[in-house]
Order: sequence, then C-alpha cells, then structure tokens
Amino acid sequence: MKIRAIITGVTGMVGEGVLHECLQHPDVEHVLVINRKPCGVSHPKLTEIIHKDFFDLSAIKSQLSNYNACYFCLGVSSVGLKEEEYSRLSFDLTVHMAEMLAGLNPDMVFCYVSGMGTDSTELGKRMWARVKGKTENHLMQLPFKKAYMFRPAYINPIKGLKNTHKSYYAFMWLFPILRRLFPNVTVSLKELGIAMIHTVTKGYDQSILESKDISNLAKS
Repeated sequence: MKIRAIITGVTGMVGEGVLHECLQHPDVEHVLVINRKPCGVSHPKLTEIIHKDFFDLSAIKSQLSNYNACYFCLGVSSVGLKEEEYSRLSFDLTVHMAEMLAGLNPDMVFCYVSGMGTDSTELGKRMWARVKGKTENHLMQLPFKKAYMFRPAYINPIKGLKNTHKSYYAFMWLFPILRRLFPNVTVSLKELGIAMIHTVTKGYDQSILESKDISNLAKS
C-alpha cells in the first residue's frame, strides 16, 4: 500500500523527524504539510500549504482529500497556560481538523502524538494529561479507518535536523545506555516516524502506543 500522508507540526522536532522519515521511505508516495510558516524543506514528494488559522480550514478544504494517513504532530506546551486556553489549542484545534479529515478521507489512518502519562479517565490532577486524554478519547471515536495514539516519553532526536532543541544533543550519546536501563520510556525519533508509517502498511493490535509499542511497531 502506498501512503499519501498529511503531516502537521513539521516546524517542531517531532514533526520534522516524521517528515524526514516519510520522505525517505519507499512506501510513502506523497506528503502534504500544513504550516503557519515555511518548513524550509524541498522534495519531489512534498507539497506545502501555508495556512495561518487552523481553526478555519475552509480555504484549503478542497486540498485535503485523497489521503490515507495523517500524522498529527502539532502541539503546544501547557507551561504558563490555563486549562481553558490549553484545551482550545490542544483539544479544540486537533479535533476540528480531525473531524474534517475523517469526513473527507474515510480510509485514513490518523496518528496523534500525545505523551506518556496521558490520562484516559480525564479525571486526574494533571491538567495537560486530562486534556490530552480527552483529545485521545474523542479521536478514537471518529470514523477513521483506524486511529492510533502515540505516547512517547524521552525521544532521541535525529542528528542533523534543524528543529531539535540544543539541550537534546547533550543526551544523544547517552541514548544507548538509557535504552538499556529504561526500555519502556525511551524511543528514537526515527523509530517513531517508521512506526507511524507502519500503522498504515502493517497496523497494530493496540490503539494506544507507549514507547515500547512504538519501538516494536517500528521493527515489525
């Protein structure tokens, strides 16, 4: 199966890494990225749409059909935000776009990046975890072919990409050690990207993927 993927958040570390893997992978034939600013990547497989308002996609709706994958890597930190604003940027924005894509692409596999500790009950004390849990729960009810929730903890970056925070490079040399000591909370960005590709071509028996699941799917 050839993949035609929409990717959001490629101006961040995770999205950039997923885009990098998709552009190299033979099973991916076309990628559409939607950004508020140019990502600075040029490739024969790649089309880029610059769109400022993700709450109003009407102007680009006609360009969002005929895709069988969405890798939703767009996200914001909860630091300094009240729950109402964080929920607007995390739940409302994500669900708005997902609902449109589900209606346009019934055969789409949707992958959403949340994080380790996400609260599926929506009742816990940590605000970000409740909001992410609510988002995951809603996404899994939408009429996609399949929806997968990715919950990585520590992500080891891909060397050479430009959107990696400098602090990550201080830990890159430690990754093999961390991987042996903490295999359930460590994953490489390369593995995450390949695992997303494999959700379409191979599938997985769980909808929620923790770090170990991401690694296993990448190796499958």
